[in-house]
Amino acid sequence: MTRPQGGRGGVEATFGPLLGPARNAGDGTRLVQLWALLPRELAAVFRPGLPDVAGEVVREIQRTIPDYARPLDGAFGKALKTGVQAAFLQFLDRIGKPDTPAEDRRQVFVKLGVHEHTQGRNVDVLQAAYRVGARVTWRRMAETGTRAGVPSATLCLLAEAIFAYIDELSALSVAGHAEAREKAAGALERRRHRLMELLLTEPPSPPGMVTEAAELARWRLPDRLVAVALDQPGDEPPAAAADALADLESSAPCLVLPAPEDREQLASGLTGWRAAIGPAVPPVLAARSLRAAREALRLVDAGVLDDEPVTWCDAHLSRLWLFKEPFLAAELSRRRLGPLAGLTEKQYTRLAGTLLAWLETCGNVREVADRLAVHPQTVRSRAQELEALFADRLHDPEHRFEMILALRTTP
Repeated sequence: MTRPQGGRGGVEATFGPLLGPARNAGDGTRLVQLWALLPRELAAVFRPGLPDVAGEVVREIQRTIPDYARPLDGAFGKALKTGVQAAFLQFLDRIGKPDTPAEDRRQVFVKLGVHEHTQGRNVDVLQAAYRVGARVTWRRMAETGTRAGVPSATLCLLAEAIFAYIDELSALSVAGHAEAREKAAGALERRRHRLMELLLTEPPSPPGMVTEAAELARWRLPDRLVAVALDQPGDEPPAAAADALADLESSAPCLVLPAPEDREQLASGLTGWRAAIGPAVPPVLAARSLRAAREALRLVDAGVLDDEPVTWCDAHLSRLWLFKEPFLAAELSRRRLGPLAGLTEKQYTRLAGTLLAWLETCGNVREVADRLAVHPQTVRSRAQELEALFADRLHDPEHRFEMILALRTTP
């Protein structure tokens, strides 16, 4: 084949005008210029040995990269062999023909990135395989080129072209991997949204349908879960949404997640949002847990429950139960707390608080005094007032129970 003149002076005379731009240009331009510098006849020198080099590359990849150390059958073997062969063919075709269209072969390397994602592997594994392939290829081409009398300067350009080419292929695979990841994330998000809809449907969705949807969404159905109603959103999604089924875009945002073992950890994961956490229930009752959580937020807005960053429904079950039917709660209060109706607001507050503490402690004067931070004699005096107002009803078990409920549901 035609070769440049031997010696450093000859090489610089032939390639000098292009060496600088090639080394300083952008990646795409640089690679095109490197190929333009390589004699076209080099392709004929290396093409006969392509099958042997390709086989050695495959074996070395399998030997040095554990993720690829398995039989070359099925989709895996086809993808690996096709990728290596396509890389060699495209490289040789473009020597001396840097502008040769090769979109079909470029897609091979994009698809390799997609394949890696479908196999659940990080793109770093494929990039490591590219580096192994580049080392083996350069070693074999250097041996072949030396035997064929290719000048060392040309071999140096060839080495630079090989590693620049591998960078190009790696970038194509990274792009394919990223695209596949984005598509999968979008599909997974849609599947999880569908699962959330099934869980929160009333009447409950068929268990088999929910189980199948959970498998497609890659979300393990827990034995018990909680629904979280959200309000007053922060600037960022709550951290707890990372492992949850989440709807943060609707007018009534919510989460569904496994019942927490660590309540404080879940509460901290909701920082920046006001939230109510429904009771822990089996998946079939998820909609009821969310209904209770949303009712809790309503009662917070109404001033019935304290306005806290996180409201746990299981700490307010009686109020949630009674205030679900406001008429019945008001009727219970009217019937059982009627003797207090004629008092002034100050008298009502004083005696209602004493009555609740008295009923809940079974009339223990010392406990009532400690709870209310008053003198025991004050408790005895108020107890006498209550006896005068309620008479025997203070000793009737059913009346006592209903009075506690009425006092608990009275703002």
